[in-house]
This record gives sequence, C-alpha cells and structure tokens, in this order.
Amino acid sequence: MKAFVLDGGFGLENLKLRELATPAPGPGQVRLRMLAASLNYRDVLMARGLYNPRQRLPLVVASDGVGTVDAVGEGVTQWRLGDRVCPNFVQGWVSGEPTRDKLRTSLGGPLDGTLAEYRVFDASSVVAVPAALTDEAAATLPCAGLTAWSALVTQGRLTAADTVLVLGTGGVSIFTLQIAKLIGARVLVTSSSDEKLARARALGADETINYRTVPEWGKWAKELTAGRGVDHVMEVGGAGTLEQSLRAVRIGGTISIVGVLAGSAPALNLLPVLMQNIRLQGVIVGHREGFEEFMRAIEHGSLTPVVDRTFPFEDTVAAFEHLASGSHFGKVAIRIAN
Repeated sequence: MKAFVLDGGFGLENLKLRELATPAPGPGQVRLRMLAASLNYRDVLMARGLYNPRQRLPLVVASDGVGTVDAVGEGVTQWRLGDRVCPNFVQGWVSGEPTRDKLRTSLGGPLDGTLAEYRVFDASSVVAVPAALTDEAAATLPCAGLTAWSALVTQGRLTAADTVLVLGTGGVSIFTLQIAKLIGARVLVTSSSDEKLARARALGADETINYRTVPEWGKWAKELTAGRGVDHVMEVGGAGTLEQSLRAVRIGGTISIVGVLAGSAPALNLLPVLMQNIRLQGVIVGHREGFEEFMRAIEHGSLTPVVDRTFPFEDTVAAFEHLASGSHFGKVAIRIAN
C-alpha cells in the first residue's frame, strides 16, 4: 500500500509517498480502506518538528480520516464489511477523563496517522459516519469537529441563551460557528479578511469584525453584549490573542483554549482570570462517546462541514502548504481512494 510518511527528519521536504506493507487486522480489530483525510494545524506542526520534537520517525502523517471496513479480525461483531467509519483521534480514550496513557494513543503522532491506503484500528475506536456526508466532509469530523463539540457541549454546556465569540475562520472555528447556531446561540466572529467574514455571515454569524481594522476586538465584543461580555470564547490564537479574549468574556464565563496560532510565550496578566472567576479550559479533542454524540447531532441537525479545498492523494504536500498559508476557510481535505 501507499502512505505519506515523514522520514529522514522533520520538515515538509521530508514528507514522502512510500510503499508499505498492507496491514492485516488482528483479534478485535478492523482494517479500513481509507477514503479521505483532512488536515489540522497540529499536522503541520508535527511535520515541522514543532509539536513534538521527540516524535519517533518514520511516521505516517495526519490525524483525521474516514474509510470503509474491508476486513475484520476475530471476535469483531459490531462492524460489517462496507461500513463507513471514522477512527477516533485518541484511540484509547473511550470515555471519562483523559490520562497520560490515553493521550499517548493519538493518531498522526505518536501513533501512525490516516494518510495511507489502508489502516488497522481497534474495533472499539471507530465511529459510524452519517450517510448524508461526503467522504471529504466526514474526514473533517474527528479532530476539528469533535474539538468544537467537546468545548461547547461536553465541557462548555452551551445553551441557546449564550453568546459565543469565535476567533478566525479555520476548521475548529467554523465548526464552532455551526454547532453554536445548531444549538441556537448568538455567534460573533473575527477575521483579518472581509471576504471570509462575509462567508461566516452566510453560515449564520450574527456579528463579525475585522481584527486588523479593529485590534481592540475584545472591547467590541463587550459592547455588543451591553457591557456584560460573551459567555464563551473559542480561543485558537493562544497567548497572542488571550488578552483580548479576557476582555471579551463575561464574569464567570469560559475561554476554551484549542490552539496557539498566535503564539504561546508572551507575558500575560492573569489577574482578570482570578478576579472575574473566568474559566480557562484546555480542550484536547475528545473521547469516543462524545464523538458518537456529535455524530447524532450532525444527523438530526443536518450540519454540513465546510471543506475549503480537496487535494488528490499525490498532492498531499501541497495540501499541507495550503493549510500552513492560512488562506483556507474551514477544512482542507485529501482524497485518498479514487
């Protein structure tokens, strides 16, 4: 089988299409013929050696994907040949709280990822995909989709009476917009692109702001909520944007930290967190039970993931470069099977 493997060192120049042995499922396992994958900023950082410089190579890259069951191991009864499923990003996290051992079972590092023609997974670590979704759309769900769901619903307990502030228009951000609107919440969106803001409004965003034109967007969000502040911020920027997020959130509100696109090191005054009882929650995607709940919500709510662009399998490096450029809106997908 063919797979995209990071080999010989970090850097996109070391991401190569290789011929590997086709795996066979063991007891309790299923083999998937992979149909499509999608990329996350984590995958770019991993390839560049910035996510985990100690990651062992070679590594089959990418964290998200969808495939059809084409072989089952001994004892597997819950899946049939032809079933279309997504592997859960953290393979060993079925439910409950994360642990160090569970988090060591994440795809695309430290475990091999999804950019291969065939992959073997434990039967308990894959989830059925809504039939109405295309392969490319389904491939976006395990990381970006579940991260937004975990932050807003599993951990955030979002209600229709809440206001959500979404930073940017990448994969997690657009899923946050869609899930929040599905629940009935009010959504504010920031971006440096007026064109992207127009697309966000078309998806249901209630208010939008260009953060280059209005760098004090935390004040803007506060004003739109009559001085109260938003209930929930989806923070994808990290330390570089957290100061404005703290200005935007209400007393007792929640900031979900799901990315570090704007950096992780600048000095930050944490006094408002203490004095205003603000909840800072880190979100590392989610467990399989949450993924199953998210899939049911997609089916019942008719949520359709936004795919910015789909690349053919052989153009995987170009897909990584497109994601790294930051020009995408929503998710970047890769078609594996013809």
